[in-house]
Amino acid sequence: MTTTPVTDLYPTRGAGEVLTPRQDPVVWGVPDAPGPFQPLELGAFERDGFLAVDELLTEDEVAVYRQELERLVADPEIRADERSVVEPRSKEIRSVFEVHRISEVFARLVRDERVVGRARQILGSDVYVHQSRINVKPGFGASGFYWHSDFETWHAEDGLPRMRTVSVSIALTENHDTNGGLMIMPGSHKTFLGCAGATPKDNYKKSLRMQDAGTPSDEALTGLASEHGIRLFTGRAGSATWFDCNAMHGSGDNITPFPRSNVFIVFNSVENTAVEPFAAPVRRPEFIGARDFTPVR
Repeated sequence: MTTTPVTDLYPTRGAGEVLTPRQDPVVWGVPDAPGPFQPLELGAFERDGFLAVDELLTEDEVAVYRQELERLVADPEIRADERSVVEPRSKEIRSVFEVHRISEVFARLVRDERVVGRARQILGSDVYVHQSRINVKPGFGASGFYWHSDFETWHAEDGLPRMRTVSVSIALTENHDTNGGLMIMPGSHKTFLGCAGATPKDNYKKSLRMQDAGTPSDEALTGLASEHGIRLFTGRAGSATWFDCNAMHGSGDNITPFPRSNVFIVFNSVENTAVEPFAAPVRRPEFIGARDFTPVR
């Protein structure tokens, strides 16, 4: 049996950087589709590539999720699991992946209509979880994450064919303008930046701690920032930021005393399921890039 090859609309990891105009819609659903987002909000997401929701969760709900995060981070078995990523310097847990499978508390959050309903509106279909994780960014030196497009990695290393994927970052601690918050270049989602350089084998083991392959050049980032500017997200615990898979984003180190923790969920359309990687020798593990395409119910 032969498999029809999937056309690569977004070449990356070649001899040099390549700018490709976006070939896909940003909002796949119809503007007046029922759901938590209003049509004007979907229009803003289409324009900017992100949208902040100030009070997605109540204070009581935040307390439950933060308690669960702290429980997971303190569990020796979780720390020893391959799904946990440890800070290179402090040796503290930085992230725990596939958290919706590890924890029923976070599984309920994924199924919450305030969360998955918005994903369905943006992607115009049923959705499954391509990736989930909790991020822990304690004070006094937690490292940031360099500028990147998530889709560049998910396309190159996980085999997602189209830009039909959306992420939500839900704050479990307050996001100040000083504690290493999320930065996004508004409008950058309309152009795909294919990066230079080949993907090493088992690149994920390094890239989850420090981005290397798939990193834009200083010149490309300067051009994008000059054209689009940079938006820094602040907000109380319980606020959320939805952002397109191709939005250029990053975060700085947290050298303040104030921790920054969040839960991060990536929804992909069931009509955009992963194929073989477009620019990597092997797939990443399934706890990073899912191969179970069961819709969220």
